[in-house]
Amino acid sequence: MSRAAERGTLLSVNVGLPKPASHGNRTVLTGIFKEPVAGPVALRRSGLAGDGQADLENHGGESKAVYAFAHECYEGWQRELGRCDFRFGQFGENFTLEGWRDDEVHVGDVFEVGGARVEVTQPRAPCFKLGIRMGSPSFPRRFLAECRVGFYLRVLAEDEVGAGDIFQRVAVGPERVSVREVCRLLHFEAGNLAAIRRVLRIPALSPAWRASFEARLARAGSLD
Repeated sequence: MSRAAERGTLLSVNVGLPKPASHGNRTVLTGIFKEPVAGPVALRRSGLAGDGQADLENHGGESKAVYAFAHECYEGWQRELGRCDFRFGQFGENFTLEGWRDDEVHVGDVFEVGGARVEVTQPRAPCFKLGIRMGSPSFPRRFLAECRVGFYLRVLAEDEVGAGDIFQRVAVGPERVSVREVCRLLHFEAGNLAAIRRVLRIPALSPAWRASFEARLARAGSLD
């Protein structure tokens, strides 16, 4: 692949602090509502300045400091849902990217953006709060079924980032397993043990997804 093909663009940086939202007959706290930021934003190992998560057990942390999503996916969902009101941050992403779909990005890839450096750790696992954001309780299931869910990033080098920055891959994940493949493997290909072992060889894989795959292998071993 040419050097030019290894470059995309950070179209928008989106942040938001947790706030209450209605879910059925109850109110929950969620950080799913992200809004675009004008100008440069400090990117730290814990995430972006001005951003936050409500559920710190399942969101945030160094392995999930930033959530990135491809803007190329917007058009398909607008068409399928019959909507034209999407804006940057629509899917709860911190980075809206141009040029990096899930089947083009591998777990373990390293990117430079602005003066920062980030590493892909896992696909997103959508929860019910995405349904709140999209106004559709069934949307997270539809979203997951496509396995175009976006990916989380670990921050290797801190700096400021901003809309318009080049998002350039500088290293490819050691096993070259795409984000989309890893998503499908966890959720829809439980019996593909050879592929699971391959993914477990990726040092950058997040602890949570590593534990899930290791448990899958352990269960398979108990059936041998």
